[in-house]
Amino acid sequence: MKSYLDELGIENFIPMHYEVVESSGNRKLVRVPAIHNLIFVRSSQERLTDLKMTRQELEPLRYMMTHADEHEHRTIIRVPDHQMENFMRVASVEDDRVKFLRYEQFLAEPGMKVKVTDGYFAGVEGVIKRIKNNKYVVVQIDGVAAVAIAYVPRQSLQMVDIDGG
Repeated sequence: MKSYLDELGIENFIPMHYEVVESSGNRKLVRVPAIHNLIFVRSSQERLTDLKMTRQELEPLRYMMTHADEHEHRTIIRVPDHQMENFMRVASVEDDRVKFLRYEQFLAEPGMKVKVTDGYFAGVEGVIKRIKNNKYVVVQIDGVAAVAIAYVPRQSLQMVDIDGG
């Protein structure tokens, strides 16, 4: 599906990582999607709906919806540009500094919002979370996914107001 979206000129992103795969007694490192069945697409809902109805290759594409309680309607999850840029910047790194998380793994944990001020991740905003007794800077897409930077020196972090200031 990614290659078809690329052909149509529709911006998209699939978070990838390396995984050890064993086949016929051999082990090899293979690049695979980090989050099963997830592709981020930058387009209008109208355009995607039209393409899904007219292009067989895109018919399997599904929207992620918000969870609804008894007073809310479910809506399509829309990711703000700044949040997506932060996520893509971190998720695109293919080494042991980056760890993909299930969103539920850290949801209940409070954390301080920070901005990385220098180094490879300078400008990235996230939340400091403790995961398995280690501190990570977690960059999340609300309700969808999260990726964590394994080690950022304290002197490279600046506290950020909740409102982004």
